[in-house]
Amino acid sequence: MLDESLLDAPEALARADRRGLLRGAAEAGARVRTAARHAAEAGIAELTPEGRPRVVLIAGPGTAANGVADLVAALAGPTAPVTRLDPTGVAPAAGALRWALPGWAGSVDLLLIVTTDGTEPGLALLAEQAYRRGCTVVAVAPQRSPLSEAVDGVHGLVVPMATAPYELYEETQAAASPGALWALFTPLLALLDRVGLLTAPPDALQSVADRLDATAERCGPAIATYSNPAKTLAAELADTLPLIWTEGTAAPVGRRFAAVLAELAGLPALSAQLPEALPAHGVLLAGDFAAGADPDDFFRDRVDEPQALRARVLLLHDRADGGLTSAPAARELALSHDTAISELVPEEGSELETLAELLAVTDFAAGYLALATGGHA
Repeated sequence: MLDESLLDAPEALARADRRGLLRGAAEAGARVRTAARHAAEAGIAELTPEGRPRVVLIAGPGTAANGVADLVAALAGPTAPVTRLDPTGVAPAAGALRWALPGWAGSVDLLLIVTTDGTEPGLALLAEQAYRRGCTVVAVAPQRSPLSEAVDGVHGLVVPMATAPYELYEETQAAASPGALWALFTPLLALLDRVGLLTAPPDALQSVADRLDATAERCGPAIATYSNPAKTLAAELADTLPLIWTEGTAAPVGRRFAAVLAELAGLPALSAQLPEALPAHGVLLAGDFAAGADPDDFFRDRVDEPQALRARVLLLHDRADGGLTSAPAARELALSHDTAISELVPEEGSELETLAELLAVTDFAAGYLALATGGHA
């Protein structure tokens, strides 16, 4: 159950936030600026690529690497295929994970390694394998980590991961944290801009940082729930089964939000892209998760019995600019089944800026849900 009183108690939130989830979300803009500086210092701006890579391969553990690969694929579009190399192993421990290059990978391909840990022997072996095959290797990893030392100057280029100004918080290493995402993602934006796969010059990264700062001001712990979009979203999604329906480039944000809700807040959620989300999730709106599924719900003892999980739709999409949109059909389907709807529509801006705003609001919302439902314990 959601402790709504905690949402409007900033000091209590700070005490409960032992993993620094809200602080990490608030400092995302600063993390982007630091990561951009690290990328410049590593020499990315001086690179002179001979052409676009045939394929971009991305390897790394956990939610952060998943999110980075998904975002890169969405932004690169048709300019080059983006493939995430999934790890194998007997356990999700750094020493147990292994990665392998596809048999066709070679000198015209680019391997990106991203990790908040840097102690994974499997990633060092992958970098060595890629070097032997002639692949270009770029890694973003903690400074002075075993992976950085294995790759730097021998097998490829290393960009030190941007860390938060506070090192005692476990959040700095949490793969699902907003800080981890931006620390790993930002240098890759600078790199892929340089090789021509997407557009992310230094001024665009500065605009992303500014948008993250502005969103943090609206979503911070000191802002009351009634005027705070992240707290409002957290209160709406609590004790529900969120059905996250996305459109356009918001798709990776929806998938990341579903993953973070599960990992940080213990809340199951499903994400799908419109318009295919409507037939894929439509039966959930008419089945056991429907708002009126239990006719005896009104008479249920709400103290002795847990509340039944009901579906709630969250629409994540950009502002329609005369183009095709499935948002009206999504609203109609949800309302026809008496299902509540939440919507997040970013302010106008570039594709990177709108993605940054959606990521920031959903990261804050996941943090509030984790803290106010006991998911931080």
